Amino acid sequence: MRKKKNKYIIIGIISCIALFQSVSVYSQDSLMHYLELATKNNPTVLQRYNEYQAALQKVPQVGSLPDPQLEMGVFLSPMELMSGNQVADIKLMQMFPWFGVLKNAKDEMSLMAKAKYETFTDAKLQVFYEVQSIWYDLYKIRRNMEISQENIALLKTIESLSVIKFKSASISGGPSSEGGNMPKSSTRSATGSSSGMGGMGGNSTSSGKPTPINVFAAGGTMNSPMSSTSTASSLSDVYRIQMEIGDLENSIALLKNEEQVILSKFNSLLNRSLNTPVLVSNLLPSEPLNIAYLSVADSMFTRNPMLNMLRYDQQSLDARKKMQKKMGLPMLGLGLNYSVISKSEMSTSPMNGDDMIMPMFTVTLPVYRKKYKAMQTEISFLKAASEQNYQATANALQTEYYETLQLYYDAQRRMKLYENQSKLAQKSLDIMIKTFSSSAADMTDILEIRQQLLAYELNQVEALVDFNKSVAWVKRLVNN
Repeated sequence: MRKKKNKYIIIGIISCIALFQSVSVYSQDSLMHYLELATKNNPTVLQRYNEYQAALQKVPQVGSLPDPQLEMGVFLSPMELMSGNQVADIKLMQMFPWFGVLKNAKDEMSLMAKAKYETFTDAKLQVFYEVQSIWYDLYKIRRNMEISQENIALLKTIESLSVIKFKSASISGGPSSEGGNMPKSSTRSATGSSSGMGGMGGNSTSSGKPTPINVFAAGGTMNSPMSSTSTASSLSDVYRIQMEIGDLENSIALLKNEEQVILSKFNSLLNRSLNTPVLVSNLLPSEPLNIAYLSVADSMFTRNPMLNMLRYDQQSLDARKKMQKKMGLPMLGLGLNYSVISKSEMSTSPMNGDDMIMPMFTVTLPVYRKKYKAMQTEISFLKAASEQNYQATANALQTEYYETLQLYYDAQRRMKLYENQSKLAQKSLDIMIKTFSSSAADMTDILEIRQQLLAYELNQVEALVDFNKSVAWVKRLVNN
């Protein structure tokens, strides 16, 4: 018994852990959370749902019999009859449509309610796609800001290297700023050597071979223009880097303004405060579509709510046509007439004072046939219009599907391209930065490759967002 109890405890703990993990995974998948909120709170979705519920209430309305008619009349002066005096007359009549009219009316309203349900489904799918699309746009904006911040940090690193290079160039060019005179130690060495030779002339060693003078060490007059040029170039590099940083900071400010607009759109879809913060995942999936979504066939749109709505509309027109055809047949009425008769002192009839009950039967005569024929013709035109609308909608869906599929393949191609280009640009930039301190790389080349890397990274994010948007739109069209 104790082992069995421990077994239940272990199963309970495992279940709690699994539930906690599922909840944590669900909470991390913020997009699914927002889709659920949109289903519950979006005004358009709620409007379509209430319209569907209202359409359902029409089914019992049209499926009921007409209200019975009750007529009551009282004689102010009793009418004298042979069997007494008639005091009042009561009539009750119930009309019955032709057989099948009520059933066809209920079928029509049921099919129209189903069409309303498909409009509700279409509105929900549309809101789902809009929530996903705006959520992806928000991801793109925030990712672009992160990339821009990373590039600012990179530029500041390059700026630090440029400042160090500028200071080094300034220090190496220091002696040339004092003039082109020869250092004193070199002067003393040359003078001593000359006097030591006893006026033999020229610079020479004890062996009699001439010794060449180091011009750069002697006065630096040849190094001075090069040093000034290097110093000015390094200072110009610092200014250019600061200009690049300013442009990126301005881009980040623009992205922050755009983020506020996107947030307001997103929160309006969820019908909540426009300033409510929105969480976005750090990474977006890039899983390709299932092969079922990529096989073009007429059957792939069988679950599309717009086509289903039009199909139900056609079926409801068929039911209405049957109903109106039977409405051209007579309506039957059954009733009862009850006459209240009081006793008459003058009457000797054995039925004196007995009330009279008279069953009644009524038939309508639909002799004016033009209106019934017009109803049938009207339904035929509406049916033809609905069929044409269905075909036009199906053609538009197929065209839209091909366009979305083209965007899907294009985004997939761009993702691979910009990923490879970003890797190559990053490798090239790393090499240039390493060789920049040794003056083997030019700042212009570094900034150009840095701009290319930034463009590739931004384009890669845009391609990833376009990829996910196209996947969401294909699923929205197919509704699978």
